[in-house]
Amino acid sequence: MDYKKSKAPVNTVTRNIMDLCRDTDNIYESVAIIAKRANQISIQIKDDLSKKLAEFASYNDTLEEVFENREQIEISRYYEKLPKATLLATQEFIEDKVYWRDPSREAAQTQEF
Repeated sequence: MDYKKSKAPVNTVTRNIMDLCRDTDNIYESVAIIAKRANQISIQIKDDLSKKLAEFASYNDTLEEVFENREQIEISRYYEKLPKATLLATQEFIEDKVYWRDPSREAAQTQEF
């Protein structure tokens, strides 16, 4: 996933609650869905960052030498400037890019038939 191309804002944005509970009819359920997606995104970002920074890992046991690697600094700055996972998840939810389902609703619908 290319996080830089996301339309999510970098800063906090005030949202209309009715837009968030449009699909679920329950703001708490919407927040739970967004929170789960934010956890998934943050894990994915952390894994990507760890893989990129693993190339620069130094396995020396001495702390006497500190190296400043320009590429490592640029990678760190890139990930610091990304929107937070909660903002990315909220934007995906508003744009209907998040797949979710409610097993309790599905069970209730099958009992009605």
